[in-house]
Amino acid sequence: MTMPENGTGTDVLRPHAEDAFAHELKALAAADDRPRPSRWKLSPWAVATYLLGGELPDGTVVTPKYVGPRRIVEVAVTTLATDRALLLLGVPGTAKTWMSEHLAAAVSGDSTLLVQGTAGTPEEAIRYGWNYARLLARGPSREALVPSPVMRAMADGMTARVEELTRIPADVQDTLITVLSEKTLPIPELGQEVQAVGGFNLIATANDRDRGVNELSSALRRRFNTVVLPLPATAEAEVEIVARRVDQMGRALDLPAVPEGLEEIRRVVTVFRELRDGITGDGRTKVKSPSGTLSTAEAISVVTGGLALAAHFGDGVLRSSDVAAGILGAVVRDPAADRVVWQEYLETVVRERDGWKDFYRACREVSA
Repeated sequence: MTMPENGTGTDVLRPHAEDAFAHELKALAAADDRPRPSRWKLSPWAVATYLLGGELPDGTVVTPKYVGPRRIVEVAVTTLATDRALLLLGVPGTAKTWMSEHLAAAVSGDSTLLVQGTAGTPEEAIRYGWNYARLLARGPSREALVPSPVMRAMADGMTARVEELTRIPADVQDTLITVLSEKTLPIPELGQEVQAVGGFNLIATANDRDRGVNELSSALRRRFNTVVLPLPATAEAEVEIVARRVDQMGRALDLPAVPEGLEEIRRVVTVFRELRDGITGDGRTKVKSPSGTLSTAEAISVVTGGLALAAHFGDGVLRSSDVAAGILGAVVRDPAADRVVWQEYLETVVRERDGWKDFYRACREVSA
């Protein structure tokens, strides 16, 4: 397969942010005449413009990466320009990972210095590991040391990312305390240390609704400036987010264009918001909420799956029958309790709503 200069295949399903939006980043850098912090690719103003969207003097349209309050983005960007790390906190589907990736891409030009947090994440993922063949052959040395993404970011003045920080065991989390407070990572086996150079910082994300997570120690939490990402404030804002992300994903998968299915996207978003909020959009009818989060990310998944059904087993136009099964799967996580909630919502809300008869029938058919 032919590989372009950036090393990314032309048929990559999901390019890194710095590759997918390289033309926007290049245009912003050319137009950016404001002061830049040490080793930043763009000024804080340009980073915020990259996240929020806008039009540059040369006519380049910068697409929004985050749809939400401007001040949230400004605080996040400003935090990275200080010596405080950034913690993006929020419920599932509030674009924490998405914002983290794009912030790193705009600030450092590289979003790949990533530690994926899980219950099994070892200390070596944050500090460093060893090439055991070299270690056994030559003993401890810098050549035998395998740097973590955090160590590489410190040495090169880049932005490191830690996803799902609260899923990492507490003792491993606290490995970050010295890194963030002293900006130093000791290597006691060699009697050496790695000191962070200008431009280094760290973005972490955490989900504040997951069960079984490891709370951050007060010492570690003090090293972060926490920015809480809210759910979309309005239905239209959420529809815009879903439509934009589905369109981006659909182009990579050769799926039909989103505009033809915009009405179904509005229905999916409406259902998710009403079940999430426990009340219909007009405020007249209270409804029970299921056990799942019904996040924006799940709405994107439902619509993308529906587009795939429409493309491969339909006429290419997104219809109610294409999204019904996905909605059922997202809503009914607990087969006993959630199915009752869903059936009640169908009969008391969806059945009586004007213009939703086809949607009601499709949902009833898959729910039977």
